[in-house]
Amino acid sequence: MMGQEYTDEDGEIATKMARRAIEEYIDIKLIVKNSYGGKFVEKRGVFTTLTTSSGELRGCIGFPEPVYPLGEAVIRSAIAAAVNDPRFPPVTKEEMDDIIVEVSLLSKPAAVTVKNRKDLPLAIKVGRDGLIAERGAYSGLLLPQVAVDEKMDPTAFLNAVCWKAGMEPDCWKDSDTSITTFTAEVFYEVEPRGPVFRKMLKAEKK
Repeated sequence: MMGQEYTDEDGEIATKMARRAIEEYIDIKLIVKNSYGGKFVEKRGVFTTLTTSSGELRGCIGFPEPVYPLGEAVIRSAIAAAVNDPRFPPVTKEEMDDIIVEVSLLSKPAAVTVKNRKDLPLAIKVGRDGLIAERGAYSGLLLPQVAVDEKMDPTAFLNAVCWKAGMEPDCWKDSDTSITTFTAEVFYEVEPRGPVFRKMLKAEKK
C-alpha cells in the first residue's frame, strides 16, 4: 500500500480551496491567496479535475512537476481547469452547483528504467502509478485514477498515455520516448459542495 503523505484534513483543505478559487474567479475575477502554512508552502505537483454530478468530465488541468507551492498550485490548477481547458467552454457560475471538485496531490515524477522496453508494463502498477510520456515536443499525462476508472491493464495504460501525448499508441516501446511515473493522493467532493473524501485507488491483482 502506498504511504500517505497527506492527511484527510489536508485533502479537505485543498479541495475546498480549489472550489473557492474557482467560484471567486468566476464570480468577481478574484484570485484567492493561500493562507495555509506547512505542506501548503512546499512545492508540489497538483491536478484539479472537474466533473458533473452525472460523471461527465468538465475540466482537468494541473502541474506534474513541483513548480509552485502546494497552495498556489491548487489555486492555479483549479482556475485553469474551470476556464482554460481547451476541450471545454469556461465553467459558468450556475454550473458550479452541479460540479464535483477533485484534487490530486502528486509525488515528484521518476523515470522508469528497464533493460528491455517490452518489459515496461511489468514496471507499471495500476492503482499506484500515473504516467507521463514525452518525446521531443510531444507530451502527455494520465493520472493514476484513469487506469482504475477505465479498467486498463498496464499495457493499455501505456498505450493511452502515448495517444494522449499525440504519438502512436505503442511509442513507449521506443527508447527515445521517456516514460515517467508518479503517485497521487486523491480527494474529492461526494457531491457538489459536499463532504470531502479520500479516493481509494484499487491496484490490479496479479
